[in-house]
Amino acid sequence: MKKFKFSLLAFMAVAMMAFSFTACSDDDPTPNPGPEIEESDYHFDLFVTVDKHGGMSSKNITIINSTNTLTADRGIITIRREGAELGNYSMESISKGKYYYQIPYSGDRFTKYQIKNNAIQVVKERPFDKNVYKIRSYTHAWLNDNTLIIMSSNGDTNKILWTKLNTDDMTILAEGELSIGVPEGWQTLTTSGILTYRKTDNKLFYFYYGKKTENKVSTKEKRFHTAVINPATMAVESDVVAPVDSEMAGSAYGELMQSSVMHDEAGNLDLACFTEKDNIEKGMLLRIKAGETSFDPSYNGYSNSNGKLLTVQYMGNNKALAYARDDSAETKIDSYSHYYAIIDLVTGSKTRLSYNGREIAYSGGRFSQRSVIFNNKVYIGVNTEADANAVIYIYDIKTGTVEKGAEVDGGFYFDMIRVIENG
Repeated sequence: MKKFKFSLLAFMAVAMMAFSFTACSDDDPTPNPGPEIEESDYHFDLFVTVDKHGGMSSKNITIINSTNTLTADRGIITIRREGAELGNYSMESISKGKYYYQIPYSGDRFTKYQIKNNAIQVVKERPFDKNVYKIRSYTHAWLNDNTLIIMSSNGDTNKILWTKLNTDDMTILAEGELSIGVPEGWQTLTTSGILTYRKTDNKLFYFYYGKKTENKVSTKEKRFHTAVINPATMAVESDVVAPVDSEMAGSAYGELMQSSVMHDEAGNLDLACFTEKDNIEKGMLLRIKAGETSFDPSYNGYSNSNGKLLTVQYMGNNKALAYARDDSAETKIDSYSHYYAIIDLVTGSKTRLSYNGREIAYSGGRFSQRSVIFNNKVYIGVNTEADANAVIYIYDIKTGTVEKGAEVDGGFYFDMIRVIENG
C-alpha cells in the first residue's frame, strides 16, 4: 500500500457560518463559540490523486468523492477510483456555499460548478473580457456573499490586474489595473500575492513583493509590501513595506489551497509569514491591528519558531491552529517534520496538538491544508510515517478536547478536503 500525503483545505465560508446564522463574507472575523448549525445540510468533498501527489501544478488524475461525516464511526474511507474526475479543473480553487469557482486549464473564462452525482456540473461560465488569468495563479477575496474579486499580475508580471464578479450570475461587474508598479530596482511583481478583505473598516489588503533575475539567479525583496485598497473604487490608498525582513507564506497560489490570513473578533488581521535565519525558514505571524493599515513592528504571534509557518486558522478567543515545519534537525522539505499546534495569540506561545496525553506524531506534506473548521470543531488530518492510513483528529473548540475520527485508505494520495453545502 502506498504512503500518501494528505492535505485538508479550510473552507472559510462554512467556518464563518458555523458561528453565525447570518450571511457573512469569507473574511469576516470568527467569534467563538457560536450556535450549532445543522450538520446534515453539509458534506465533505474528498480530493485524492492517482499515482502521485497532486497540487502545485500537478496534472495527475484527481478524483473527488463525498462523505457526510468524518467521525470514527465512519471507519476507513476508501475511494476505489469512484467519484468525479476533475479533468479540466484544478484542485486549487475557491469554494463558497454550494459552489466551486475557478479558472480552468483553458485559461479563457471564470467557471462556477458543483460536484454532484460523481460528476462535475457546470452551473455558469463567464468568458474573460479584458483581463486574462491563468489556472492556479491568482488570489481572491469576498466582499459579501456574492461579490468576488480575482487578482493577479499580468503576463509580463509588471502590473496587477483585478476583476470583480457577481457570483450569482457570474457577470463581470468591473475590472482594471491597480496603480501599483514594479518596485524601484526590481524587474517583476509576484505572480499572485495574497488578498484579503477586512469587513470592520471596509478595506482590501494586498500583500506583494518585487523580484528580479540576474545571472540566472532569482531574488526577491527582503520585505514585502502592503497595499490598502478601497473596494468600491479599487483605488490604492497606501502602500508600505513590512517592518521586518519577511515573506508571506503560500503567496504563489493566493490561498487557493492554504489558509495564511485570519481575522479576529476585534478586527485584527494576522498574516502567516517567514524569514530566513541561520539557513532555516523561520515562521512569523505578523499583525495589522484593528483600525490600522500597517503591521505592528513589535508583534509576532509565532515566536521561537523552529521552521516555516505554513497555515493558520483563527478559532476564537485569541487562539489559532497552526501547521508548521520543524527544521531544527535540517530535515528535507518532504520529510515527516510537520506538526499542528495551538497558538495563544496573546503570549505567542504554542502547544503541540495531543491525543490521549501524547503529542501527535510529525506529519508529511508541506503544501497542505489538512484542517477545516466546521460547527465549532476543527477536523485535522494527520499523515504520519508510522500509519498506513491518514487519521482525522477532531478538536472541540468549546472544550479543547481531541477525539480520533475516521481514517482514509492509503491506496491513493489524499490531497484535500472541503466542506460544501448540500443542494
